[in-house]
Amino acid sequence: MDIEEVFPEIETIADDSLRTGVSTAWTTAAGINGLEVEELPEVPWLPATQRELDIEAEEALLVDHVRDVASCAVGLAESLLSRDDDLEVDLDTVIAGALVHDVSKLYEFDGMERTEVGELLGHPYYGVAVVSRANLPVEIAHVVLSHSSRTTVEPATLEAEIVRRADEVAAAKLRAGAVDDLREA
Repeated sequence: MDIEEVFPEIETIADDSLRTGVSTAWTTAAGINGLEVEELPEVPWLPATQRELDIEAEEALLVDHVRDVASCAVGLAESLLSRDDDLEVDLDTVIAGALVHDVSKLYEFDGMERTEVGELLGHPYYGVAVVSRANLPVEIAHVVLSHSSRTTVEPATLEAEIVRRADEVAAAKLRAGAVDDLREA
């Protein structure tokens, strides 16, 4: 199995260097953390939240979440573009950013347990290093850093804002399965 089978959305990225960088980020992160690409679909989404909400590891998976974020982000971007001919949104940045926004969760958690990276940095901060090592541009690093309220960095680009909102909705979908009122999660 290759990374494009895990994340078929990679193939929709038109820019060769972005496509390669996204693939490299995931395959490198998996390898460094002792995972085979085939094991990625079994990695839990967010262990601490899953424990808090009593969501089993296999009920909320990282790959599924990342793919949901990519789908939501593309839908948002395409909807905006279809309604405004003057709007400039780089779909490749949206797709690539969505696909790597949580790549560093592989460093933040080992199974359901938080690692030192998770304790001291957290995935948005460490994600900048991961995408930089994969030779992805600073615009993608910004998407990764600003996608979460766990940092004080706000999205500076529309592409980053789109990914942040898509991530919020995809995460709410997972929380909604555990609570009746999302304000409780």
